[in-house]
Amino acid sequence: MDTNFEDQHSEFKREEYTRSYDTRYISEIQHLGLGTYRVIKDMESYIRDNKVKAQFKIWDDQWVNLLNKNQSLANKEANLNIADVRTIEARNIQKQIENLLLDSANNDTTIDWETLKDNEKYSVENPKIHVNEELKKVKIPPKPVLKENSNEPNKLYYQPQLSIVDKMFKSLGQKKIDHAEELYQTAISIWKNEINETENYNKKIQEVYAIQLNDVEKQKESIRKKYETLDKEWTKQAVDFYNMQDEQNIKIDKQKALYFEKDPEAVTEYNELVLNESIYPECFPRGFEIEYNSANKILIVEYTLPAPEQFPTLTEVKYIAVKKELKETHLSETQIAKLYDVAIYNITLKTLYALFKADVAEAIEAIVFNGWVTAINKATGKKVNNCIVTIQAKKNEFLEIELYNVDPKICFKNFKGISSSKLSGITAVQPIAQLNKNDKRFVASQDVADQLNEGINLAAMNWEDFEHLIRELFEKEFCDNGGEVKVTQASRDGGVDAIAFDPDPIRGGKIVIQTKRYTNTVGVSAVRDLYGTVMNEGATKGILVTTADYGPDAYEFSKNKPLTLMNGANLLYLLEKHGHKAKIDIAEAKRMQNGQI
Repeated sequence: MDTNFEDQHSEFKREEYTRSYDTRYISEIQHLGLGTYRVIKDMESYIRDNKVKAQFKIWDDQWVNLLNKNQSLANKEANLNIADVRTIEARNIQKQIENLLLDSANNDTTIDWETLKDNEKYSVENPKIHVNEELKKVKIPPKPVLKENSNEPNKLYYQPQLSIVDKMFKSLGQKKIDHAEELYQTAISIWKNEINETENYNKKIQEVYAIQLNDVEKQKESIRKKYETLDKEWTKQAVDFYNMQDEQNIKIDKQKALYFEKDPEAVTEYNELVLNESIYPECFPRGFEIEYNSANKILIVEYTLPAPEQFPTLTEVKYIAVKKELKETHLSETQIAKLYDVAIYNITLKTLYALFKADVAEAIEAIVFNGWVTAINKATGKKVNNCIVTIQAKKNEFLEIELYNVDPKICFKNFKGISSSKLSGITAVQPIAQLNKNDKRFVASQDVADQLNEGINLAAMNWEDFEHLIRELFEKEFCDNGGEVKVTQASRDGGVDAIAFDPDPIRGGKIVIQTKRYTNTVGVSAVRDLYGTVMNEGATKGILVTTADYGPDAYEFSKNKPLTLMNGANLLYLLEKHGHKAKIDIAEAKRMQNGQI
């Protein structure tokens, strides 16, 4: 079976800025066949790429197994082994969920910095090894066959036969002798001409052969030069490869040093690596956000937990021979709720243990863990994102427990963890502490709207004033509900011009606002960037505001996504709604840009 499944891979790469304005590299990857999705982040692009490669390898192995199973099912519907295999797999998954905590107790979660380094050999073969193969392909002309010279005429052959009469009459004899001599000289002349012709022929074909040999040598020389050039290029690429490898490995050493110096960003990065290495069933999401406070040595973890509907419910598969079909047995709702409670408490304790155990730099004194679930609220039918478990634990106290013997729920409650009695109900609880929303990117607001008049052209407005204008508009839009809007700094803002915080418990949350004071149509790339920023910021929605309009690809991309595209007409309407008037004159703005006004 062909095991090259790259056509099943989907990867969207992007970058974001951390709060200290460093670049973080992100890949949103998906296996189309399995329908699995994961976001992988790292401060180094090559480490991110290695993680992506490793995850795709895991998924490809699973995909091969799935294809083999499907093939087996198609070809052997009556095979009872299929039912047995599926039953074993289902029970193994449930066992894996139940034993999450025990498995973590057996694992060393400390990051081995050396494994992050790239020590691979340069795998591209030197093209020079093929030079002899190509030289052999050059056709060498066959040696020419030279003509041989004919033998010189034998004079004895031309001696006359004299009779007695010829001897008696000397004149007759002399006549025969003269005739014979004439024939001989004629033969000699013909022979000499043949000799000249042969020599001329041989000379010509030897000259042609010499030219052919010279052409062959030129071809070979050209091939040798080509491969010498390729060899030099290969050598340079190999040197560049190892230089880049050394630079990357040096960065890892520096990152390690910063971690042991308890640099906040390095501590955050290290703990992200720890959580990325944690092993969970593939049906579980792996999203999380981490913030480290070096002042109090507290690590806050916002963790995405699986929703009840993401849990595997299959317990057994039987083959019904009479019907020639497979019959599945699933967990009851009560069993699912019980398994869900066990899993969530296990994930919570497993995460705390992994982070505390890996804290070799002694940077963490306590961890706040908030477990969030995105699911459908069965009471309202609406999608909610609720924190359903929250706990704060101190390292010295937590590492005293024996994970082998604890009851996850009792242990959770012992550390004063907060949750509802039935986690599968997705009842929201107030997090003990949350990530700081006082983003360092925020700058002081400026009031601009009151200075507007009908003659002001928004398309030609100062870009900074334009951003503050949008902030004012949305602040008025959200103010009735207690909302807040903040403008970000102008440089390296991670793709955010303003951030709104809407406290509404249903439709509210963090809203990313971007502005494009454009005179040209906004393309799909800007909308795609906004969507990436929404994902990166953990926002509930993104709004893109422009003085121009959007292309069809932009509108198409925004469908079924938490994005709102506001064009110039929408902007003027929002201004008028809040008692302000202005104009948008694209042509005038372009003339101003070109210095025509």
